[in-house]
This record gives sequence, C-alpha cells and structure tokens, in this order.
Amino acid sequence: MNSIAKTNRTALITGASSGIGKATALALAKAGINLALVGRSQEKLTAVAQAATAVGVIANTYAIDLSQLDRVSAQIAEIAAVSDNLDILINNAGMAYTGTTGDTPLADWQRVIDLNLTSVFQCIQGILPHMRQRKSGLIVNISSIASKQVFPNWGIYSVSKFGLTALTQAIATEERSNGIRVTTICPGSVNTPLWDTSTVQADFDRQAMLTAEMVAESILYAVLAPSGAVIEELTIMPSGGAL
Repeated sequence: MNSIAKTNRTALITGASSGIGKATALALAKAGINLALVGRSQEKLTAVAQAATAVGVIANTYAIDLSQLDRVSAQIAEIAAVSDNLDILINNAGMAYTGTTGDTPLADWQRVIDLNLTSVFQCIQGILPHMRQRKSGLIVNISSIASKQVFPNWGIYSVSKFGLTALTQAIATEERSNGIRVTTICPGSVNTPLWDTSTVQADFDRQAMLTAEMVAESILYAVLAPSGAVIEELTIMPSGGAL
C-alpha cells in the first residue's frame, strides 16, 4: 500500500463509475481524501472503490439513479448522515444531447434538464443541512464550456449548463455566511464514454480532447484550495481550443 497523507476529509462524487467521476475519485484518493461514490452501476462503482482503497483511503459505494428525482435529496442526506467528515460534494453526473433545439421532443428536453440541472439541485438540497450544521463545506459543480457559449445542435445541453451556472451562483451567494464554498469547473471537450451514448451524434477528433485525468487534476486543485479561499470558477480547455 502506498503511503499517503491523510486529510480526514470525505468527498461525495456523483457519476463516479466512469469518465471524469472515476478519474476524480482516484485523484482525490491519492490525495488522502475518503470517498462516497454514487452511480448507477454497482459493479463499476465497486471497481473504482477497490482502486481507491488500494492507495489507503476509505471508499463506500451507493448505487443510485439520479433520474429518480423524488428520491435523490433523501438519499444524499442519508449518505451524509453515515459518512465521517463529509465536507465535499462533487456534482459530476450528467448527460449530453445533440439535436436542433426547435425540433427537440419535450420528453428529451425534460430528461436533459432533469439530470443535468434538477438532480444537482436535489443533491445540493440533500447535503446542505449537513454542511450548515458543520459551518463548512465545498460544493463543486462540473459544468461545461457550453455554459458560456452555445454550439449548433447543442442547444438543450447548453440550456442545462447555463442553468447550472445560475444555480451555482445562487447557492454560493446564499450559503457563504454558512461557511459553504461553491466552485464551477467548466471543461471543454473531454474524451469520455459520454461520446459513445445514444443521445450524442457528433464526429470530433477525440484524441484532441482533454482527458478525464486532466479535468480531475483541476477539480483536485479546487478541492485543495485553503479553507479561507474559494476558486469560484475554473475553465480548462484543450490546447487546440474548442472543437
């Protein structure tokens, strides 16, 4: 087992079974931060947890479907209640969607908004009482460059990410007096399994994209900021620019 510096902190990461979530879990584990891993696939979560515990941290898994919105807040609150020193929430779970905005079916619109925005809102509501009681906490919302500019056929995705920016700013403003810090991470295109999903039709050079590990290092940087400071927003782009 590797020797790592213990931080006595715990981070809850959604969408932790693959992509940015998995890379972030392993980056935080190497920094000595314990983990509460949330995702839909128990099998994949278990594999990530085993990799994290191999470097000496505690990693618990929770198979939760964040699209079941009426259950999310209570489920996150339950995790907070049983986790030691849970002071970090990383809202990473989300989906991508391509298609012309004017032709998007209402059901598809709702699905994107539900997962990319409303589930984040519910995760935050679930953990806020815990953080308020502690008078400390860090919430990191993983957004996108699409929260700053709209790309053709990515309109619905952009709407969800623009909304996430507003949500982030609202929570940051309202909870600052409770010692709660809020950060937005805005990556450009990242080479993850998201590009292989049925809701995305795009032909980009994935080798020119950021890696999940690059984004994870940026998240870790925000997490390790001194408690008296907050990185309010961090944008990380492929060196070649937007694809």
